[in-house]
Amino acid sequence: MRIDSIKNGIVIDHIAAGKAKEVYDALDLGKLDCQVAIIMNCRSNKMGKKDIIKIDNDFDVDLDVLGYIDPNITVSIIKNGETVEKKKLQLPEKIINVAKCKNPRCITSVERDLDQVFYLANREKRIYRCYYCESKAEKKD
Repeated sequence: MRIDSIKNGIVIDHIAAGKAKEVYDALDLGKLDCQVAIIMNCRSNKMGKKDIIKIDNDFDVDLDVLGYIDPNITVSIIKNGETVEKKKLQLPEKIINVAKCKNPRCITSVERDLDQVFYLANREKRIYRCYYCESKAEKKD
């Protein structure tokens, strides 16, 4: 299979195999008016199998969303066919409107326009807790 390289855009690499769709949805890539290539289950010496997303356009990627999904993802910025910057991710200290609080008594359940804010409570276990009620974060459906 041949996937062309991109001239100007972004490559989201080292996505765990099978997680590309989650990244695609979380970043709302379906709303972009450019070519987006999703490569799933490609061979990787480092990971065994991985997914890759190529975006053929300059796009402001939300690194906090990607870091929350998987801090091992890398983001490469491509200009004139060359990688000009490679960003390594980490778990963000705070996420906003990335996860949804499932606690029915949380203020976010009543106040629909209130942002869903979570803070990193345990880095080792990758646990995020609701800023308002301390419930554990669950990813949006």
